[in-house]
Amino acid sequence: MQKRMAVAAFLVIGVLLTTALDAGESMRMQVSPSVSRAPADLVVRVSVEAAAENRSLQVVAESSDFYRSSQITIDGEHTPPLSVFEFRNMPSGLYSVTGVLIGVNGRRAMVSKIARVEPPFGR
Repeated sequence: MQKRMAVAAFLVIGVLLTTALDAGESMRMQVSPSVSRAPADLVVRVSVEAAAENRSLQVVAESSDFYRSSQITIDGEHTPPLSVFEFRNMPSGLYSVTGVLIGVNGRRAMVSKIARVEPPFGR
């Protein structure tokens, strides 16, 4: 019980700290659905402003019991403005979904969202 409360507190703090980065920065992220039943398919849409220094984009979905990530290389100012990541068959849990835009000098932007995957009916 304490572990779940600690994870929930960590996720809430993470969202509060990264909310400002989602407004008016070089990256925006949307996670859908925000609440679903296991096994769930989460779709993460990341919009990135074109910039010569952009090099890669990483998205991580993490709960207290599960971790999944994906990373793509992007081509600076020639990158399409939208990248879509799909995380399939996610088990139940409270997920922190974090997108990180990496440039030539390291991290340029970071955005976090929360997604909840409820247990299947009957469990």
